[in-house]
Amino acid sequence: MAPPASFCREISPSPANCTSYSPFLQLDTQCTSSFAASCLRLPKNCSLVARCSLKWSEKPSITPGALLTSSPQQLSTNPVFGEGKIGVLLLNLGGPETLEDVQPFLFNLFADPDIIRLPRLFRFLQRPLAQFISVARAPKSKEGYASIGGGSPLRRITDAQAEALRKALWEKNVPAKVYVGMRYWHPFTEEAIEQIKRDGITKLVVLPLYPQFSISTSGSSLRLLESIFREDEYLVNMQHTVIPSWYQREGYIKAMADLMEKELKSFEHPEEVMIFFSAHGVPLAYVEEAGDPYKAEMEECVDLIMEELEKRRVHNAYTLAYQSRVGPVEWLKPYTDETIIELGKKGVKSILAVPISFVSEHIETLEEIDVEYKDLALESGIQNWARVPALGVEPTFISDLADAVIESLPYVGAMAVSNLEARQSLVPLGSVEELLAAYDSQRRELPPPVTVWEWGWTKSAETWNGRAAMLAVLVLLVLEVTTGEGFLHQWGILPLFH
Repeated sequence: MAPPASFCREISPSPANCTSYSPFLQLDTQCTSSFAASCLRLPKNCSLVARCSLKWSEKPSITPGALLTSSPQQLSTNPVFGEGKIGVLLLNLGGPETLEDVQPFLFNLFADPDIIRLPRLFRFLQRPLAQFISVARAPKSKEGYASIGGGSPLRRITDAQAEALRKALWEKNVPAKVYVGMRYWHPFTEEAIEQIKRDGITKLVVLPLYPQFSISTSGSSLRLLESIFREDEYLVNMQHTVIPSWYQREGYIKAMADLMEKELKSFEHPEEVMIFFSAHGVPLAYVEEAGDPYKAEMEECVDLIMEELEKRRVHNAYTLAYQSRVGPVEWLKPYTDETIIELGKKGVKSILAVPISFVSEHIETLEEIDVEYKDLALESGIQNWARVPALGVEPTFISDLADAVIESLPYVGAMAVSNLEARQSLVPLGSVEELLAAYDSQRRELPPPVTVWEWGWTKSAETWNGRAAMLAVLVLLVLEVTTGEGFLHQWGILPLFH
């Protein structure tokens, strides 16, 4: 399926002209996508390395479903670096490492305007609302983290991925340093940037550890980076580039297929197993109103993985659903919990869960999938349940990430011409500012999810009802704080005072 928001293109140069091709070229075609920077498609006879004689004026044709491949031999022997110290910044969500970290972590999460979007009139309440929600949700969240060992393993796993990537780059003759920057917990992105400056990095590749791009994940981290870059002269002058998504890379697809094929063999009747892709959800308005390419990229990613499995004579039925929804607004459907119940009603007896949007184990895989959804599946009549582990430091995956970094190096600093108002086409590896502009024309706020008030059980009404409920909560919170009385004080959530 061709993703409508990612504008994936296939370049068709002749083999004679394309001995080593890079997808990171700015073509002179107009880009009408809401996120034009996500991917390019390549012919099979063309590897992704350094350069190509394809002329800038040649027009690409659009063909969905192709993999991005690379040639390891060429990458290791013909790197194009130039001079300077190379750094790679891995971006991830972050997670509380102890139970005491849970509430402040939740506060950082909900204080992000890319996570909870308030109307302009109430934007001053972002932090008070984040405080309220984090305090209210902390007890239940602590139970979840306690069940997986007392904290998130995300930092430990991401550090291991960074070290594995560093070694892979050195093995490919790229002496780079790799840094980890978390969005909502230590080591914060700001801390990673300070270390990058201390180390004197002059060329930086920004690599979000989210295979598919979303406003709420990669977009939020890039928006933060933009604000940091704007305020620092060193960073303004430092050459950098961004790999916004990499779900279509051959190494990633094959690594996922390898893990799935292995887990399928654990079932008594592998051919009868339903493959259940579960992705982290996002509010529907992000996709329909703000142009988030997440859903399109996710669906294409699933198609690519299943195509790889079919090449291995694996022809199982499969489905995709979205988990982890929060709040009263509508999120991407189908929902994981509802889909599991429906599969049980249809007589499905075996499920292989695939956490498609996660490359590291954390609470969404270890507790939500392994405990909550497994229990729900067994209650729904599903007898056999297994889950594919997150990629972690799987060698094929790490090697492909290293190739992606190497392929980007010749284009560090070679950014597209900035013309945000005219919306000129963007290179897939563009500056932070250009990537943000690709999906957010204001670059300060996302557009409102709906523009018409409706009553009843409609999509628009669901959004407005959620806003009304949020406003009511805000009013109650203000009354509690100003009067010192109310149910929050009675329950001990807020301290009593006279």
